[in-house]
Amino acid sequence: MLKKTLLPLFLLVLCCASQVFAGAWTQQAGTAYNRLSGNYYAADRNFDDDGDRKKMANDGKFTDVNLNYYVEYGVTDAATVIASVYYKQIKHDDDTIEMKTYGFGDVDLGLKYRLVQFSGGVLAVQGLVKIPELYDENDSLPLGNGQYDVEARILFGHSLAYLFPGYCNFELGYRWRFEEPSDEYRYLIEVGSDLTDQWYARVKLDGLLSANNGDEMVDASGNPTITTEYDLLKLDVAVGYRIDDAWGWEAVYTPALCGENTAVGATYTLALTYQLR
Repeated sequence: MLKKTLLPLFLLVLCCASQVFAGAWTQQAGTAYNRLSGNYYAADRNFDDDGDRKKMANDGKFTDVNLNYYVEYGVTDAATVIASVYYKQIKHDDDTIEMKTYGFGDVDLGLKYRLVQFSGGVLAVQGLVKIPELYDENDSLPLGNGQYDVEARILFGHSLAYLFPGYCNFELGYRWRFEEPSDEYRYLIEVGSDLTDQWYARVKLDGLLSANNGDEMVDASGNPTITTEYDLLKLDVAVGYRIDDAWGWEAVYTPALCGENTAVGATYTLALTYQLR
């Protein structure tokens, strides 16, 4: 179902613009990119195993309000370390019950390494580990599945200066999810552009496909976003403004486009960015 959707959405992305900070490029040695974002996610429907949208049982609704800090730091010109941490308040309520949990979620630690740099483009690889040690997976409404993930990804970015002041970025990866969850194929298509000297925009297609090698049972905790085996494709549309050479802000809208065995939701984001040079 997702595979049939990729071609038209790929053509859609190529007609749009995106952000000026692209995934494949590494930070210069001693520089850092910092992003603090406030996010609001809400869902009252699920994708079933045929990809159809169904209302949650008993008029249920799931929300995730969180703060995220993301940083990239250039150890060398070719090697960049990555870290990301969330502080969340999640809530699931319906006609029969209300559950709420708050605290730190999963922590991501990674390393991006530039393999090749050429005129207008770059090829890089990235490794990442998801660490689930800051919350209790046995909470009635857990902040995550409590299991480690390891991911390997290849990234390709290229300037589009011959067409307009922008870039494109393509990523393909595989995530090993230990114990019960299925492994995942990860992919991302991104186009970004400057609109003026200060304004920029970004569009991404951000997706995952289950490797179908896990337990298909839906997590019974009440958190519909941490099912053990699911597909999901999201659209990410962002507009940003550079306040000066260091500071900026972004507004982002990220709806789910299609999927299977997971929640149908959208995320609204406001972010503050800081580039340490």
